[in-house]
Amino acid sequence: MSFSRDSAGRFLMLWAPVAGWMLLIFLLSDRPDLPKAPGGLLDFLVKKSMHAAGYAMLALLLWRALRVSDIERPILWALVLTVIYAVTDEWHQTWVEGRNGRVTDVLIDAMGATLALLAVNVRQ
Repeated sequence: MSFSRDSAGRFLMLWAPVAGWMLLIFLLSDRPDLPKAPGGLLDFLVKKSMHAAGYAMLALLLWRALRVSDIERPILWALVLTVIYAVTDEWHQTWVEGRNGRVTDVLIDAMGATLALLAVNVRQ
């Protein structure tokens, strides 16, 4: 299989944002010293909202890259890949001092991804 200059550029345009966003999630997960919002409940809501929003964006970027391929059901695959990455990210956090992995965070990540992909599906 050979790539033309145009197809290589298109591949990078579609998949570089996915890789970059995954790297950003990884780097943020690797930091035990993330700032805290004032108040316990507010801190909780901000962090969980960021989880949902971050994985919503990942799901949308994956969907964007997958929908132009020959793959059937790109929305479903975007969700599956996003949840798999969420699981690996939480596992990664178990190795970071001061962090821990939580199943509830994976569920929040999956919820954010699902809501974003439902919004895309409604627009189609």
